[in-house]
Amino acid sequence: MTNFDIHSKNIGQVHFIGIGGVSMSGLASILLDKGISVSGSDMGDSEVLHELSEKGAQIYSVHSAENISSPDLVVYTDAISSENPEYLEALSRKIPTMDRGTFLGQLMKQYKNSIAVSGTHGKTSTTGMLSVILGDSDLNPTILLGGYLEQLKGNIQIGDTELLITEACEYKRNLLKFYATIGLILNIDADHLDYYKSLDEIVETFGEFASKIPSDGHLVINADDENCERVVDRSSCKVVTFGIKSPATYTAEDISFGDDGTASYTLTVDGSGKYSVKLSVPGLHNIYNSLGAIASSHLAGLSLSEIISKIVEFKGTNRRFQRKGELNGFTIIDDYAHHPTEVKATLEAVKNLHPKKVWCIFQPHTYTRTKSLLDDFSKSFAEADKIIITNIYAAREKDTGMIHSKDLVEKIVSQNSDAVFIDSFEDIQNYILENACDGDIVLTMGAGDIYKVGENLLKK
Repeated sequence: MTNFDIHSKNIGQVHFIGIGGVSMSGLASILLDKGISVSGSDMGDSEVLHELSEKGAQIYSVHSAENISSPDLVVYTDAISSENPEYLEALSRKIPTMDRGTFLGQLMKQYKNSIAVSGTHGKTSTTGMLSVILGDSDLNPTILLGGYLEQLKGNIQIGDTELLITEACEYKRNLLKFYATIGLILNIDADHLDYYKSLDEIVETFGEFASKIPSDGHLVINADDENCERVVDRSSCKVVTFGIKSPATYTAEDISFGDDGTASYTLTVDGSGKYSVKLSVPGLHNIYNSLGAIASSHLAGLSLSEIISKIVEFKGTNRRFQRKGELNGFTIIDDYAHHPTEVKATLEAVKNLHPKKVWCIFQPHTYTRTKSLLDDFSKSFAEADKIIITNIYAAREKDTGMIHSKDLVEKIVSQNSDAVFIDSFEDIQNYILENACDGDIVLTMGAGDIYKVGENLLKK
């Protein structure tokens, strides 16, 4: 199936393979709200699955061909195997199937306006900012967010207007399946090198994304990012820029950071008009994120005064510079950073808090990313006083022996940084309890389950 109409009378039931994922669960919720019957399978157990069940979805805890009753469409996540029994059952019975990205793209086509937030870094934080700015405005959008946001009490808002806001990930070129009237590109960096062969190939993908924005739409792009600049010529729509260093439509000047690390700046628009912006999140990277969110919200129809009054209410999403608590006088912060650029930006934000000492506990995410970006990773921990590296989180990959966390430790030490490998979470926790002191910050980082270290420490 290449087309899907949410209003079609031919679509009465949709089955989701991997329904517990942050995006898949949101899509399922939208269908349930539209009165479409939903079923789905997921081997995990989470609050999200319980909420879907309470809304009327039929949830299965195992993948089985028997779970496929008589759906009109089967939607599957990228994470499933081609040998998944439900997927094979759908194929054998000639039930239409659609991957998650294509399904979301088809859903976007049914909204008059849509904002797609793309970029290697900052998508969830920026979409979170947009959610806070636009969520309870008269625009009342439907929102699909890649993390938990307190204002939404989850990761989704179902609006009643013709505006949809979603993240657009470049992995496997998923963003090319989307239909955006406002396409935001925050930055372009080397990542997902298990799929892409080079940075040039990634830039080409973003260029194609820009070319798909309709001529009456807008491309919102980071003027300070040289790779973003490379895709501008691919667009046939109006280009709106934001930045700090380069001339741009939306510019941040007179930047300062408070004692709590949060940023303030003066916003200029088209070189004139000055507006004071206060953020409740730390780091230079969040200034860039806020500029992208402000520009996109302004283009969507909100006044700058409305936008600026709302953006200060954004205090972050789950696992993005999340303060977990205090223990023995030291503060525990958790962050999703799993790329060298993100690691560096997060550590710089921590330094703005003026800690006595920064303990960075990093869990590398995937073997291919660790291997391909090893040199960059080794240089990204300079702002940490002590670095603890634990085992690589495999995610979708298998350990073939190509790389080990000890290789990263060796590289970090070669950069004159103090790093050590510790295998188990329990040993890491004991190490921190024995060594961290009053006034220190303990930072857990990674896209896997490293957050459990901080949570376990706080249970001590």
